[in-house]
Amino acid sequence: MHCPGCSAVDTKVVDSRLVERVAVRRRRECPQCGYRFTTFERAELPMPSVIKRDQRREPFDENKLRTGMLKAVEKRPVPVDAVDHAICEVIQKIRACNEREISSRQIGEHIMDVLRRLDPVAYVRFASVYRRFEDVEGFLQEIALLQADHREKR
Repeated sequence: MHCPGCSAVDTKVVDSRLVERVAVRRRRECPQCGYRFTTFERAELPMPSVIKRDQRREPFDENKLRTGMLKAVEKRPVPVDAVDHAICEVIQKIRACNEREISSRQIGEHIMDVLRRLDPVAYVRFASVYRRFEDVEGFLQEIALLQADHREKR
């Protein structure tokens, strides 16, 4: 690793730590100038292509996942860390499928599973868009399912 301070060819690792179970954080120091800096090393794990409802295929886009989840939890008392953890959980579920392609429907189901546990209101918001509720009946059915789950957990 080249030193960002003096461009020396070699630096030494001072400390290494596992971060998020998928990355290594390394603290480095340049023996030439003493400059210290941090690098992150991640495994490059390919994500499957997404098969859309109209059968188009497109690369998986984590930003779309993040945007959808942030819209669902908007103005809800959900910490940003919890959303980040939920996004990681969805990505792990997608990777665990071990497929080259995954339907947007499966991704949506993974997201709803995570949101159902994270925040019921965010779950209903996401489900209303994802399942394309046309009337109040769709909302009422989904809320009834949530209430039944809540009663079972008591």
